[in-house]
Amino acid sequence: MTATREPERRGGRPAVLALVLLIEIAAALFFVVDTVTEMDENGPSGRPWQEALVTLALAIGVGLGAVELRRAMIHQGKQDSALATASGEMNRVIRDQFEAWQLTPAERDVAYLALKGLDIAEIAALRKAAMGTVRAQLSGIYAKAGTSNRAQFAAFFVEDLLAEGLPEQARPASE
Repeated sequence: MTATREPERRGGRPAVLALVLLIEIAAALFFVVDTVTEMDENGPSGRPWQEALVTLALAIGVGLGAVELRRAMIHQGKQDSALATASGEMNRVIRDQFEAWQLTPAERDVAYLALKGLDIAEIAALRKAAMGTVRAQLSGIYAKAGTSNRAQFAAFFVEDLLAEGLPEQARPASE
């Protein structure tokens, strides 16, 4: 294949939680130092006890934030692993089907790029080919696949994946 796109990272939530946790830790440290300093100056009465309660609440928040951050990171790791497994399996299915259709290496490149959603002009630019050449290759691919357009070609690969979620009356009769 001549070109690939870098997968997007979906790690926003753990990063935000980590930032919030760092801010909470800084605030908690400030309150602890402030409360200890005021308790030394004023003795064990007055406002420092209120600040101590607020500091305790903030420390509990930091702890809960740390737990949630850890859970989010574990969840993201599981999601990333599942996605990698599914992606690898989908690539294997596509590669096997391309072999069954006896696509040429150039047709395989064009077919992959079409499945990824690139239009004819983008495919032509990536492959340094004329748009007419890409159109001809797509026509050949569709003919070998027994489809007549890009939507049918893409649907060939996702039809079985989506059939599981269809209501019973919408399922094809062959099931």
